[in-house]
Amino acid sequence: MDTIEGLKRTHYCGTLRAEDIGKEVVVCGWVQKQRDLGALVFVDLRDRTGILQLAFTETTDKAVFEKAAALRSEYVIGVRGVVRERAAKNPDLPTGDVEIEVSELRLLGKSETTPFEIVENCQTAELTRLKYRYLDLRRPDLQKNILMRHKITKITRDFFDENGFIEIETPMLIRSTPEGARDFLVPSRIHKGSFYALPQSPQLYKQLSMVAGFDRYMQIARCFRDEDLRADRQPEFTQIDFEMSFVDMEDVLSIGENYITRVFKEAIGVDIETPLPRLTYKEAMERYGSDKPDTRFGLELQDLSETVKDSEFVVFSSALAEGGSVRAFNAKGAAKVLTRKEIDKLAESAKGSGAKGLAWIRLNDGGMACSFKKFMTEEQMQAILTRMDAEDGDVILIVADRKTSLALSVLGALRKEVAEKLDIIPKEKFNLLWITEFPFFEFDEDTGEWLAMHHPFTAPMEECLPYLESDKGNVRAKAYDLVLNGIELSSGSIRITDPELQSRIFDLLGLSKEEAYEKFGYLLDAFKYGAPPHGGMGIGLDRLCMQMLRADSLRDVVAYPKVQNASEPMTECPAKVDDIQLTDLGIATLAEEKTEE
Repeated sequence: MDTIEGLKRTHYCGTLRAEDIGKEVVVCGWVQKQRDLGALVFVDLRDRTGILQLAFTETTDKAVFEKAAALRSEYVIGVRGVVRERAAKNPDLPTGDVEIEVSELRLLGKSETTPFEIVENCQTAELTRLKYRYLDLRRPDLQKNILMRHKITKITRDFFDENGFIEIETPMLIRSTPEGARDFLVPSRIHKGSFYALPQSPQLYKQLSMVAGFDRYMQIARCFRDEDLRADRQPEFTQIDFEMSFVDMEDVLSIGENYITRVFKEAIGVDIETPLPRLTYKEAMERYGSDKPDTRFGLELQDLSETVKDSEFVVFSSALAEGGSVRAFNAKGAAKVLTRKEIDKLAESAKGSGAKGLAWIRLNDGGMACSFKKFMTEEQMQAILTRMDAEDGDVILIVADRKTSLALSVLGALRKEVAEKLDIIPKEKFNLLWITEFPFFEFDEDTGEWLAMHHPFTAPMEECLPYLESDKGNVRAKAYDLVLNGIELSSGSIRITDPELQSRIFDLLGLSKEEAYEKFGYLLDAFKYGAPPHGGMGIGLDRLCMQMLRADSLRDVVAYPKVQNASEPMTECPAKVDDIQLTDLGIATLAEEKTEE
């Protein structure tokens, strides 16, 4: 094996062009492909910038030529040579006009046959690629994603620096405050029986930084949540976190919009039109059945409650009698795609989301098929068609429930499923919008308690303060989310800074003064010493990159991701530790239950 001494790289493979012809250069990388034509050997050399052809000819030193003939895919090499014009140009490569006539070749590392080919759009099973993630990351498409993530991060820091924000690192080992998702816990060796938590967000520390007078804070922060994984969720993730003092909601949203327009323009050349649209939480749920609606397509929800209030169809009448509602949307021109078989599949999806069933009307070739027509008069059926602006070729999907929120959310999920079946979602569009005026409280039917919908440090809207004790369902928060194509990108709020109001909120959430002080005493104490009005938000960097790159999963934009069960196939973590480590920590593990054969 050769060494690199005396062979210092002068250029990256993907940077050489016709204007470099005649230059002596040194390039290093991995062999993508070797083609031995007898008297000629060509090698495609790859690094993170691209592929460059190396040429070995009859004029090449014999020893160098023999080395080139012995090269195999993924061997690591360094070469010195002169850039020359290619005889057979390759218009598909940025470097396709040139090649290097090699005079010196060093073999820096051999490679066994890789478990899969290092090419774009590799079809090998993802679990195998994740097992050998360091090889998967050599693939050009994944490297482009990681390099774009770096670019987005650089733009982020530049933007916030230019706007007066100070980057402050907050602790990774913090006090556990189990609100919402489960914490990852870290046992303390020194304080046996006590635990740190990994932060779900820097929330309290960034608020304390406002009390400390830093005025504008930002951090590209690592956060951790012990929750089930989805395509857009990982147990550890990165958040673009910022907080501002002496501001109201409009100031925070303005910074958020300015950042988004900057990063889209500089990173991928896309102009985002501002101001971004806004919907209140209530409007979003009523129109789209979701607080993170995808507005790239229609299929908006309609309220049929008034239209069917005199119906004898028990599904409708019982829902309305119990204070619920009847909601629907019209899939225009969908009858050819949404056959009876497909509608039955949608009905199963609706039941899986909590609905008792799915009512439907299908208009096709001048005829009508309907799951509930026999319970309706002709006038009532016509009223539904008129209300839904229905015509031949349409399919109307209807959900009724005593809980309006359930009917809306079920239809919201069906709306997305139908749009995918109809292939009406324009993949090239980036539809951003703000969702505002979230409910402050949400009722947990399992426990019978009112919980904070965001976190307990979010300020209620002033006009809602009189309802805090008397009408919790009518209290709205100074909270806001940024949504992109149906994905929540960020969540934020204006914070409570009045100690009395904060104590009042804790009390309403069922926390006694003692419990609140035990968990959050340091924050409540800080507010006694002059807390400026402040607010902020956290933008999910992983999700932002995923959306900007139109990737299918967070795993495509995270270098070393976890899989569905929160494990990492490459290092096989989490893993057991030895008894000595457990003893040092004062921890004993429960014996695993043995399953019967």
